[in-house]
Amino acid sequence: MQIQESHELMLHKENKSLVPVKNSRPYVRYKRLSKSDYWILQTNLTERPERKNNEMDEIFLYQNTGAFALFDTFVRNGIYSIFGYPGGAILPLYDELFFWEKNNLIKHYLVRHEQAATHAADGFSRASGNVGVCFATSGPGATNLVTGIATAFLDSIPMVIITGQVGTQFLGTDAFQEIDIYGITLSIVKHSYVVFEPRLLPQILTEAIYIAQNGRPGPVIIDIPKDVGFEKIRKYRPYCQRTVDKVIGWHYSSPFQTLKIRKALNLLEDCSSPLFYVGGGVISSNATSELLLLAERFRIPIATTLMGKGAIDENHYLSLGMLGMHGTAYANFAIGNCDFLFAIGARFDDRVTGKLDEFACNAHIVHIDIDEAEINKNKGVTIGIHGDVKQILTEILILSAQEDFLELRKKFLKYFESWHKQLTIWKLSFPLIINRSQNKLFPQQAIKIATKRKSKAIITTDVGQHQMWAAQHVRCSPRHWLSSSGLGTMGFGVPAAIGAAIAFPEKDIICISGDSSFQMNLQELGTISQYNLPIKILILNNRWQGMVRQWQESFYNKRYSHSNMANGAPNLKRLADAYNILSFSTNSLLELGWMIKDTFMYEGPVLVECNVIEDENCYPMVEPSKGNTEMMLSPNLVTTSDGSIIHKINKDEELSINQARYNNKEAVA
Repeated sequence: MQIQESHELMLHKENKSLVPVKNSRPYVRYKRLSKSDYWILQTNLTERPERKNNEMDEIFLYQNTGAFALFDTFVRNGIYSIFGYPGGAILPLYDELFFWEKNNLIKHYLVRHEQAATHAADGFSRASGNVGVCFATSGPGATNLVTGIATAFLDSIPMVIITGQVGTQFLGTDAFQEIDIYGITLSIVKHSYVVFEPRLLPQILTEAIYIAQNGRPGPVIIDIPKDVGFEKIRKYRPYCQRTVDKVIGWHYSSPFQTLKIRKALNLLEDCSSPLFYVGGGVISSNATSELLLLAERFRIPIATTLMGKGAIDENHYLSLGMLGMHGTAYANFAIGNCDFLFAIGARFDDRVTGKLDEFACNAHIVHIDIDEAEINKNKGVTIGIHGDVKQILTEILILSAQEDFLELRKKFLKYFESWHKQLTIWKLSFPLIINRSQNKLFPQQAIKIATKRKSKAIITTDVGQHQMWAAQHVRCSPRHWLSSSGLGTMGFGVPAAIGAAIAFPEKDIICISGDSSFQMNLQELGTISQYNLPIKILILNNRWQGMVRQWQESFYNKRYSHSNMANGAPNLKRLADAYNILSFSTNSLLELGWMIKDTFMYEGPVLVECNVIEDENCYPMVEPSKGNTEMMLSPNLVTTSDGSIIHKINKDEELSINQARYNNKEAVA
């Protein structure tokens, strides 16, 4: 049989006919189509020409390879952006990717380190709400992903991670770059797969996408041996999300919780100082509008976690900002003095609760979470409500709108007046303070100036003092705050900004970093330069590992062991120039103003180095093992649970006071 030259089939929109387009590939491919068009096209793909003289030709016996199945399933499920780095074991997938990119079906973004691929996919997911995808090869390529996978797992970010693996015939032989990434990541993923048959790839990948974003979101890893990408599939069967629960059987559902909700509302009737404690679950569930409506209905103030930033407009009169170790003083006072706590999509993390026994110790606690395992895990609650946050809040809104709750709402509004007065007093007494100087540049000033000009920008941060200052002073909307919270991953900010810029190329993206965190993934300036991503990077350079230095000063008697970064520090301006990125550097507040103005007028990427004072500390701060109301406002000032300020005696002062007392006793004797 003479094999005809292969063709690409493209659906003609007018008559629904298939029009051949010349292509040199040995199997059919197609351009981006609607879901209905996809099914029509797939039906036509299954038609086979008649064979002459009973010849068995491989092109007609097999339809597609494992690599083809992978990308076909991605596109069918609406995933068009991938971050990754190639290598030997994953080359069959990259070879297939070459043709999908050529036909504008999917776009791959080459990072400079595999860890950055996970952070970029993570940032893409946090900003867009969609599943982020990254690729890496076997061995060190796979192990370099571990930090990023753990970051996504602890923050409940939906991701699909594809790793190459040595061929199936080499598994278990300690072959070159063989590593058990399935076993290594078992405790930091939501689900894992190792694919041994290419025909299973469409189903596995579709399941993985569904699992990653339904229920409590999280990362899913798929390990694909090299030969599975090459191997061809008999009777290829495509899958997409609408077949997951109908055909495969996956289904997440939340039970109705009407009885528990009524009990919670009845408990609220006897309370006078209620509070919402809101975590990232509200944002991942897209329930911010329901939260605001419920808060305004009962005039209940809202304190958020680091992951919950943006769940409410922080300029809103009900917003108390962030609570916890570096939260606002008034949010922490509210937690310590409330008598009813609505915990929504939060997990009672230690950086939020401080001394757990003193966290909301006088309050009835109602905990709403998609993950039933989180309820009563760290903190015992009065009522636990398991389910999707958006669904539960909608149910509360419906119930509270009924006639039997109308009088109750009026009663609430009257009861809560004194509570709001107390919160106002705390806000006025303990505001967030920004130190100012004409001769020195303070980090908080730099953050305020950079973010005030673009109030609707997506903000990414690294981890450290700059992260906490940004959390305190930046006001943002849902999915505009991207920060590693649970794992606290230095080096997260720049690659996360890359992911956000890919998700929303028309939006302003600002990465706030420190000089130490920035050096963890500074090679990603190459990725930014290659794709000309208009990311604005603000580096607060204090030549220290800032948060480490602060802890060494506060709790280790100023023994600064290996936290100074001045020796060996790069010239950041020259570094940016080496990557063809516009850069500015200043230690002047006056200069920073016009630099920020020029930065946002420039369409491409810009790096702004702010040489800030070195010894600035981040306050308020809750000391380890202390309750949230016992905050350090400065090295010598601390608060008490009732809002009083007392002078903290350091060790030297205590010794001198004790010595004076002893001398006085001796003199009397």
